[in-house]
Formats: sequence, C-alpha cells, structure tokens
Amino acid sequence: MTILSVENVSKIYQSGARKLTVLDGVNLAVEAGDSIAIVGPSGSGKTTLLGLCAGLDSASSGSVKLNGHHLELLSEDQRAAVRSQEIGFIFQNFQLLPTLTALENVMVPLELKKRKDAKEKAMELLEEVGLGDRSTHYPTQLSGGEQQRVSIARAFANEPKILFADEPTGNLDTETGEMIEDLIFNLNKASGTTLILVTHDAELAAKTNRIIHIKGGKIQENQHA
Repeated sequence: MTILSVENVSKIYQSGARKLTVLDGVNLAVEAGDSIAIVGPSGSGKTTLLGLCAGLDSASSGSVKLNGHHLELLSEDQRAAVRSQEIGFIFQNFQLLPTLTALENVMVPLELKKRKDAKEKAMELLEEVGLGDRSTHYPTQLSGGEQQRVSIARAFANEPKILFADEPTGNLDTETGEMIEDLIFNLNKASGTTLILVTHDAELAAKTNRIIHIKGGKIQENQHA
C-alpha cells in the first residue's frame, strides 16, 4: 500500500522580484513499512521536500497525499491534526521543550491525544530507549545523545504511521550517532512504521531500503540500498 505519494511537486520562494525554485516537479511514492533516505548536497531541497511530505509547509504546485489525506486541500489546523495523528518527527537539534522534564516531553503527544495512560506510556518508552533513570531530568541536564533518545521516545509516543527524521545524528559524535541509528531502526522495525530520513551520512543512508538522490530541486536517482 502506498502511504505517501508526491506528484509533480514544486516549491518556489519569491524574494523581491526574484524567484527561487527549491523543488522542481518532484515525484515520489513510498510504500507502507518502507525505509527511505533522501540525500543530496546542502541547498538541494531535501529538507524542503521532507517538510512538504510532513505537511509542515505547502507546495507551490503539485499534490502530496499522506495516508489518504490530500495535504494541499487541508487548512493549517487540519494538517496539524493529521500530523498529531499520523506522524512522528526526529530533528537534528532535538526540539525538546526546555521547561519540561524528559518524561513530560514524551508525554506531550500522548496528552494531545487525551491518553489517560500518558504518564505510564511515556515512562515505558523512556525505559525502552534506556532513559528510565533520567525521566525527571530537564534537557539541559542531558547529553546530546540522551536528548536525542528522548526525542525518539516522543516521536514513537503517538504510534505514528510514518516517521520523518531530519539529520537525526547530525549533532552527535560517531559512537553516539551509531547508537541512535540502531535505536531508530530497531524501534521502527518493531512498530512497522514507515521511515523517511534526510541525511548527509552515507552509512546511515545505506541502512535504509531505498536512497533518493536530490540535486538542484530534482530527483536525480532513485536506488535500492
């Protein structure tokens, strides 16, 4: 089953009289349960493509269909509802709320879904990523690797159909990065989630089922890893 379909998508930014084309007629189909890496040089449009696929931004033209939802037909509130129900995110800079503990950060998506067992489920996830004993710590009290593990637990909290990761190991040392990679793939496999990640790391990309090469806003190559 195709869970994500991108058809002839372009993204153009207007800067004064100048138009900047970041994505130019991109087509992409992703099957449920698949894992895909989007790679390419800086400025190639890969993070923009990830944002459009996740409904964080709107395309200038074309269509993005995510698990049956035509994102271009939805209001911002409707897209936000789709994100909270269907999607998980892992960011390079973790995006944890600094005033919340590790446990409270993981609880956020569960509380948005009004889960009565939010605290128990969040604690279970923290234990799964090896941070059960750090649940009361704030982000500033955690290392980069620990913060990323909290963000992974948060990403899986709402049992997403599709997980988007933007340079998930970009701010981590090699050893910590490898541990985070293993954690993402192990959790992803256990939950049957579809994974789409953006990375500069060739070794990380090679762990996915398929690698999408993008350059100058166009997909250059679409190969199986």
